[in-house]
Amino acid sequence: MQLFVGLGNPGGKYARNRHNIGFMAVERIAEDHGFGPWRAKFQGQVAEGRFGSDRVILLKPETFMNRSGQSVGEAMRFFKLEPADVTVFHDELDLAPGKLRVKQGGGHAGHNGLRSIHATLGPDYRRVRLGIGHPGHKDAVAGYVLRDFPKADADWLDDLLRGIGDGAPALAAGDAARFMNAVALRVSPPRSSTSAPKSPPPEATPPAAEPDDRNPLQKLMDRFR
Repeated sequence: MQLFVGLGNPGGKYARNRHNIGFMAVERIAEDHGFGPWRAKFQGQVAEGRFGSDRVILLKPETFMNRSGQSVGEAMRFFKLEPADVTVFHDELDLAPGKLRVKQGGGHAGHNGLRSIHATLGPDYRRVRLGIGHPGHKDAVAGYVLRDFPKADADWLDDLLRGIGDGAPALAAGDAARFMNAVALRVSPPRSSTSAPKSPPPEATPPAAEPDDRNPLQKLMDRFR
C-alpha cells in the first residue's frame, strides 16, 4: 500500500493557487484512474484506488499547508505505513514552470508543507517536485505562491497534470524514470516525422518551337548563308 499526498490549502479561495498544484495533481490521478469518491478522514480528504495489485490512498490534508504533517502522520499510523511508502506532490519554486522532478529524501528547502512533514516522519519519503517558477526575489514568494495560475499558464499546467495521470501507475510501481517520461511526452511531445516532404518546384516548361514554314529550297539556301 502507498500513500500519495498532494499539498495545498483547503477551500475555494485557494483552489487555483500555485501553492495548490499538489492538490491538483492527486485530483487528476483520482479522476483519470477511477478512484473512489473523496471523503473526509485524517484531517483531510481521502480517495482510494488501485493500479493493478497496488493499493494507493490519495490524501489532501485540510490542516492548511504549514500543518500538513498532522494529517499525513495520522494516515500513516492508521495504515501502518513507513516513510518509504509515502509520496508527496508539492510546488517547487526552484524548477521552471512545467518541469517535474522526483526526489527521494533530502531537505525541505523552506517549504512549509514539507517542513511540517519532516517534523512528523523525518526526511525519508519521496517527493514529486512540480515546477512553478520563482518570482525573482524572496520577499515576493509568499504573494506569488498564493496567487492563482494566470490564464497564460493553462496549457502547460494541463499538460503537466495529464502527464502525472498517465504516469501514476509507473510511480506506484517504483519506476520514477518511466513516470517522468510519461510526463515529458505530454509536456514536450516528440515532433512528428510522418509529415509528407515538400514537393519540389515543377520544372520549367520549355517554350514551344515556332513552326518552320520554309520550303526545301529555302532551307538548303539558308544552310550556306
